[in-house]
Amino acid sequence: MSDLHAFRQALLQQLFAAFNRHDSGGVMACMTDDVIFDAAAGPEMCGRRITGAMDVRAAFERTFADMPDASWQCTRHAVFGNRALSEWIFRATTKDGSRIEAQGCDLFQFSGDKICVKSAFRKERPLQTAVQPKDPVRS
Repeated sequence: MSDLHAFRQALLQQLFAAFNRHDSGGVMACMTDDVIFDAAAGPEMCGRRITGAMDVRAAFERTFADMPDASWQCTRHAVFGNRALSEWIFRATTKDGSRIEAQGCDLFQFSGDKICVKSAFRKERPLQTAVQPKDPVRS
C-alpha cells in the first residue's frame, strides 16, 4: 500500500469522525476549497449540487442543526487511486421526531491530499415511527 493510499484511507476515517462529532471545521479540513458535494436528494439528476467550501460547509451545518443526533456508522472504506467509496448506515431524528435509518454510500474523488468531490447516495426508505419516551410514572 502506497503512502498516499494509506493517507487517503486515514483521511476518510478522519472525515467521518468529524461528521459524527458534527464538527464542520474538521469536515472541511478534509476537502479542497473548490469541493463539489452532490447531496443524496434534490431537484437535479445528481441530487443537489453544492459547490465551494463555504456553501458545502453551510449545507453540512444545516444537517447538524436539523438533525442533532445524526450519525454515520461506517462499515467500509475503499480507496482506488484518486477515487474512493465509503459505505455507511445513516441514523437521525427529524424535527417532528420521525427516525431515519438507511444504508448509503459516498463516492469520492481526491485532488492531492484532500477530497474534491463527495457524491452521496442513500436508500430511499419511509421515515420510521418516532421513538416514544418511556413514561417514568408507568415504568
